Amino acid sequence: MAESLPADVADVLDAVLATDDPAHLALRRQLPHLRVRERCACGCGTAFFDVDTDAAARAPVDPGTVVAAEATLFTESGECPGEVLVFTRGGYLSWLEVCSWSDGGPVTPAAARRWLRARDEGSA
Repeated sequence: MAESLPADVADVLDAVLATDDPAHLALRRQLPHLRVRERCACGCGTAFFDVDTDAAARAPVDPGTVVAAEATLFTESGECPGEVLVFTRGGYLSWLEVCSWSDGGPVTPAAARRWLRARDEGSA
């Protein structure tokens, strides 16, 4: 049974897909129809999705598996602990990967959300 979309995952997806690009707009419209099928067990927060394809329209992206959006993460001190990648398959959100680039432990969606908010507030 898939769980509802957790707030940390929803916030990260919203931040990474926050452009006016037509593909990003279409992918954001899929969010209400998205459920987490499973999460990575290592603690990184990577989430794999199921989409109600009867209710959500396909995004105008390559029909294969592609990175539809990405964001490099920067801490308040300017360090780069990792990145966030949004994958699609067949035009539908497929998974959110939260990658760590250091030995400082896994980067979680909550940490990614905090750094992405700080980035967005700094550019406002």
